Amino acid sequence: MEYIQNQKFDQERALYNLKDTLVYNCHFEGPFDGESALKECRNVIVNYSRFALRYPLWHAQKYEIRNSFFCTTSRAPIWYAVGGKLERCQIYSVKAVRECDDIEINNSTIISDEFGWRNKNIKIHNSKLEAEYALFESKDIELDSVTFKGKYSFQYIENAKISNSNFETKDAFWHCKNVIVTNSVIKGQYLGWFSDGLTLIHCKIIGTQPLCYCKNLKLIDCEMIDCDLAFEYSDVNASINGYIESIKNPKSGVIEVNKVGEIITTDSIMENSCEIVIKK
Repeated sequence: MEYIQNQKFDQERALYNLKDTLVYNCHFEGPFDGESALKECRNVIVNYSRFALRYPLWHAQKYEIRNSFFCTTSRAPIWYAVGGKLERCQIYSVKAVRECDDIEINNSTIISDEFGWRNKNIKIHNSKLEAEYALFESKDIELDSVTFKGKYSFQYIENAKISNSNFETKDAFWHCKNVIVTNSVIKGQYLGWFSDGLTLIHCKIIGTQPLCYCKNLKLIDCEMIDCDLAFEYSDVNASINGYIESIKNPKSGVIEVNKVGEIITTDSIMENSCEIVIKK
């Protein structure tokens, strides 16, 4: 590989179509304020570098970004890219990682509203993520050991596996399909409405009105804290350990729980056949 190191770039498309190159300790910033510094790059490794200009890595292919920093001014830094890996990065720019295919993010911190829209094959491990509308309409997702904070997360996602994570969120997993969450904590309001094929295994769920209008919903050995008006009009099979505040008009299936504060069966707009079993 060729080497570019210890330089500053601020021209428009400064390293456009760069190939087979290691970029080391470079800064993409300056008075010319040029966009798209590494657009259409191929087989490029960027290490210990700083991005402060817009759209630096659009249409990149086979790229790695390591130990690098994306400022708030590096708006929408990675779009339409294929085959990428980010390791030990800090991303503080809005609309990062959009419409990409095959991207892996490890040991990184991401604070980016509207992060991760319409990606395919995205993996995030051992990272911190803060965003509103995170991963909107993305598919084939793997999250492990992720700490997440933000509203309206994971809406319309498909085919996701999430494990060992901690989420503080609101309106999460709305309209999601085929999502499995294991050994995780989900704290927020209105979890999982209108989902299809959402499975929660050994999870702790915290917050009001979770899991309504769901299809093919499964809970396996989960705990529900401060959860009231749960499961309204849902097709659900659930095993809940401990106490739940209230269950309201679940549509079908079986809910097993140790103790319920209130079972509400009034004012339903449809027939409800769900069986609620009090475990001993």
